[in-house]
Amino acid sequence: MSDHRGTPEASPAASAPTGGPVPVPAHEPPYYVVVFTAVPAEDREGYGKTAEQLEELVKEVPGYLGMDQATAPGGLSITVGYFRDLAAIEEWRSYPEHRAAQKRGRAQWYESYALHIAKVERSHAFDRGTAAPPR
Repeated sequence: MSDHRGTPEASPAASAPTGGPVPVPAHEPPYYVVVFTAVPAEDREGYGKTAEQLEELVKEVPGYLGMDQATAPGGLSITVGYFRDLAAIEEWRSYPEHRAAQKRGRAQWYESYALHIAKVERSHAFDRGTAAPPR
């Protein structure tokens, strides 16, 4: 979970001119973010494959806008999912594959985690290539 995953419309390989990752673009508010912060456990067997499958599956949810991911030194991982509305979040939460991964995460993959859901009321972005001013 150390790289960025793009929006559903963008290729996961999308990158900045420097070849690095790009953040999910700003969307017209309101929309919602799901922030999942986790401390991984030592036993991560099967985690990578499951994460890849879920990253593809979430793109099927109407209202999914994209995802940013990062891992800090020491292993703390942060995933931020962007969704148009609470109904989209609830749909993703109820996917059987996602529920199974949550259960396995608590049993095996995470020492601890926190989940936060917030409504975005203001959003802007900057891209040196377009130099669009913030709103």
